[in-house]
Amino acid sequence: MSAATGTGTTTGTTTATKAGTKAGTKAGTAGVTGTPGAAGAWAGASRGRAAEALRWTALRALALAALLAGWQLVVQLQVWPRALVPSPGEVWHQFVLASTVHDGVRGYSGHLLGEHLAASLRRIAQGTGWAVLFGTALGLAIGTLRPVAVVLEPAVTFLRTLPPLAYLSLLVIWFGIDESPKVWLLLIAALPPVAAATAAAVRGVPGDLLEAARALGAGRWSLLGGVVLPAALPEILTGVRIAVGVAYTSVVAAETINGVPGIGGMIRDAQRYNQTAVVLAGIITIGLSGIVLDGLLKAVERLAVPWRGLA
Repeated sequence: MSAATGTGTTTGTTTATKAGTKAGTKAGTAGVTGTPGAAGAWAGASRGRAAEALRWTALRALALAALLAGWQLVVQLQVWPRALVPSPGEVWHQFVLASTVHDGVRGYSGHLLGEHLAASLRRIAQGTGWAVLFGTALGLAIGTLRPVAVVLEPAVTFLRTLPPLAYLSLLVIWFGIDESPKVWLLLIAALPPVAAATAAAVRGVPGDLLEAARALGAGRWSLLGGVVLPAALPEILTGVRIAVGVAYTSVVAAETINGVPGIGGMIRDAQRYNQTAVVLAGIITIGLSGIVLDGLLKAVERLAVPWRGLA
């Protein structure tokens, strides 16, 4: 009886071991088999995103082609005189002339188009850089200190409602006609969006987050640098993007006085001589460079605040 019992027990154990081994093998096989499936799904999603991006690019190209065709049609029908509405080909020709040295003439007004653009971008970078520095500090003060908000918030709103040309003449009287009034104008134009966005973002930081940080022993400065600023950073970067856009719209006004080299100065000089094609080439250059710069700022925003949009 004992021998039989031992034999049965051994046989059952062996059978269970084999069954477990087979189950494990099947599970492992299923896991290995599932990996290519996941890779295939990922590849399919990537192909889907690429196809969607291609479709949107094709739509944009089609819209651009329709715009150029409509523009050319208006010129061919002579709805307006050619001096007022030149053809796309004439604008392109002026674009090429402004970008090259031809018949001993260097670009437009002695500077290539790239040099005009670089001068404008340098002024925008200087004005916007100072605006971001001062506007962020001002917005933090307005958002955290009630007395400062009572005194300075109306001033920020006052500046935000002023068009750049309203104070350009005053800046020229104060600083002359060199680079200083241009940079000051761009600084004043770009500062209010940064300050307003920063103040609103600071006020919007959740109170529970602040209370939790205080409960963990955070002081005023550690609370500001470790909690408030990271929480407000997405809105601050949005304010910076808006400020750069405002500076772009103000650069032509800033360069109306002694603005060569500069895209605004080039446009202003061409306007004096009714060179519409040159004016349009300058406007298109500003718009295209603005699109590129905004794309770069969006990329910086995605890298700086990857958690944005995640609930």
